[in-house]
Amino acid sequence: MIKKYQSAVSLLLFVAPAFICYLVFLLIPTYGGMYYSLTDWNGLNRTYSFVGLGNFVEALRDDRYFTDSIWFTLKYVLFMVVLQNAFALLFAVFIESRKRLKTFFRTIFFMPNMISVIISAFMWTFVFSQVLPQLAVKTGLTFLDQSWIGDPKYSFFSILAVSLWNGVGYMMIIYMAGLQGVPEQVKEAAMIDGATPLQTFFKVTLPMITHAITICLFMTLNSAFKVFEVVYGLTGGGPGRSTQVMALNIYEEAFSNNFRYGYASAKAIILFLMVLIITVIQVNVLKKREVEA
Repeated sequence: MIKKYQSAVSLLLFVAPAFICYLVFLLIPTYGGMYYSLTDWNGLNRTYSFVGLGNFVEALRDDRYFTDSIWFTLKYVLFMVVLQNAFALLFAVFIESRKRLKTFFRTIFFMPNMISVIISAFMWTFVFSQVLPQLAVKTGLTFLDQSWIGDPKYSFFSILAVSLWNGVGYMMIIYMAGLQGVPEQVKEAAMIDGATPLQTFFKVTLPMITHAITICLFMTLNSAFKVFEVVYGLTGGGPGRSTQVMALNIYEEAFSNNFRYGYASAKAIILFLMVLIITVIQVNVLKKREVEA
């Protein structure tokens, strides 16, 4: 009995530092944000009024900029989930099929992930505004001379390109781990039975890496919904508010323009609920596929 008690105490002491950090920096602010979302607190005054669901009604019914940011975020999420996972899986298959230079290609594709997202955004701002126009003049490729971050027609694709450049490498590593876990004898058996390389990939390899697909889709969905740095550093939500995502709209509401902390907290809760609902559905659907596979 004493040994069991000592074991429990030692386990609690072992996890205590991480749990305290989790409690102080995540749980308490989260519950605080839920409470303040029901008030008109401005983030500074000690006095504030309880407004109930008024902030949520205003955000979804009367705030055109916020609803526009929701649609832009959903558009960004759709493109990112499809393209990031497609490119990551493509690169993983390409590297795993190499007999030589595996380490070289793995390093090259993963290297952008080692750079801070905000630094990447500032770096690509210089590329879009200075390098590409000069390159167009030198090479005669006039299509490169566009207002990549100042024109709403191109700014979305600029954000998408930088996000993919920065994030594909991490997902690629996860897919590579999944591909390395597929037994070679299973693929060889499929080839002996007359399956083409494409059929082997879709009928054998892909079903056996569904666990990696679940992880990558989960991580891509979360990061895409919470995108902030790349938009902030590249376009600042502009031109106008044409590229404003939900996180940037919340940030401006709380800290930049209006200092409506309670209202911004309500918007953050809406974002949290969107991510929660879509993620739960996605994980449940893919987990069933894993069991079937």
